[in-house]
Amino acid sequence: MERIADDIRELGFPGAAALLAERLPRTSRARSGELGEILATELVEEQLGFSVPVRRLRYKDGREMALRGDDFIGVRMDAAGDLFLLKGEAKSRAQLAGATISEARTALSRDNGRPTATSLLFIADRLMEREDESATVGRAIRNEVANRAVPATRIDHALFTMSGNAAPQALIDDLQAAGPERTHTVIHLRIVDHQEFIRLSYEGALALGND
Repeated sequence: MERIADDIRELGFPGAAALLAERLPRTSRARSGELGEILATELVEEQLGFSVPVRRLRYKDGREMALRGDDFIGVRMDAAGDLFLLKGEAKSRAQLAGATISEARTALSRDNGRPTATSLLFIADRLMEREDESATVGRAIRNEVANRAVPATRIDHALFTMSGNAAPQALIDDLQAAGPERTHTVIHLRIVDHQEFIRLSYEGALALGND
């Protein structure tokens, strides 16, 4: 946000909007996926008691390319210094079906249900670059990658879905079949006109050029 504000001071609203447009995806599929990740991240912080200390989408090197690794990771440390993790998948579709839900569950279950080392190290590196208490969390995450000491009971799973149809039975079945070794959260957001919502969301992001 600070960089966008600086762009506005230097270039005015139209120039700042032009720069922002170069970062945003153009295809509806990429936009849909990114918006799903953004909303999932905000919900995790507001409702599930985890922080998402690194917003992955800020580090994309291609506007249409999806980042590898877990869609979002939540982090929490208790008073005793124990690390808790949330591994999350976000899916946004005009019509959500069982195949997409199975795909998400497969990703969550991969690596014995643990967040991928690549995703954790990316977060840890960004945190350790900061000159504040975040570096302590980053160190704890790097230790976890090396030792895999966090038990399954301290690694929650979250599946966020957004679609134009109501939550399908497959989503309910998937939650009921989830293993008992960890906490599972499933959130479904129904957007009646899914494609129009995606379009308006990105037009709104660029509306500052018309101010």
